Amino acid sequence: MALFDSRFLKQLEYLSLISKRVFRGSLLAQRRTMQLGGGIEFADHREYTAGDDFRYLDWNVYARHGELLLKRFQEEEDLHVYLFLDCSLSMGFGTPAKFDYARQITAALAYIALADLDRIAVIAYSDQVVADFPLTRGKDRILSLLRFLENLEPQGTATDLARVATVFTQRTQRRGLAVVVSDLFDPQGFSQGLDILRHRRYEPNIVQVHDPAEADPHLLGELELIDIETSAGQKVTITERALRRYKQIFQDHQQAVRQYGRKYGLSCIQSPTAVPFDELILRMMRTAGAVQ
Repeated sequence: MALFDSRFLKQLEYLSLISKRVFRGSLLAQRRTMQLGGGIEFADHREYTAGDDFRYLDWNVYARHGELLLKRFQEEEDLHVYLFLDCSLSMGFGTPAKFDYARQITAALAYIALADLDRIAVIAYSDQVVADFPLTRGKDRILSLLRFLENLEPQGTATDLARVATVFTQRTQRRGLAVVVSDLFDPQGFSQGLDILRHRRYEPNIVQVHDPAEADPHLLGELELIDIETSAGQKVTITERALRRYKQIFQDHQQAVRQYGRKYGLSCIQSPTAVPFDELILRMMRTAGAVQ
């Protein structure tokens, strides 16, 4: 079955409608920013200077105090959502592949944002940026986005979010959400890249995926294990004790990701690929709705 078929598009529309009902906007609308401009919500006053438009004078203040003050208003900015999609070789593992699952999640989040007239971009990365879907707006862009995602493949030698985040934050662009969809198996450590995004005033959101076999492998005896990213092989003897140790390391890694999210107040969703992508998006909505 195709990754993005007609049923998938119907699921996207359903998720978008649910998001609007839950948030009176999109799943991500609660993160919109406000700027001073020509909106309708009052912000504050400033002193009148020659040449200012008289229409914005606060005549009530002038009548009471004789002061010439201009009203300033807030207007809502469209949200910029940058979706970081991990395309490293480790994402090709699993049934279904983590990469397919991550692409579906990325497409769903992008569709919800586009349906709410936010702007989205996709940064596909491994050890470097491997492909860009440039900043765009409007639901009519979803088919182009799906074609972009369909043409991606797992690649690269490793995951290096820190390097990618460094290059990304050097671009001239508005700050916004930075949604990282990844297994976060990064030899440099997952936190470095997220730290760079935070320090450059982006707002990281974490969507961490894994295959059930990574959490609970059924392996025992004499085996040769192959590193999926480097192709390096190593013969090992897997005992019950070694298996318990591996599971503990895996759980420690998952816990470290959760603790990082809590420490910095970031949205952090973790899921096995066994959970259908639309159920995961609904879970994200429930989680976001609980903290509004």
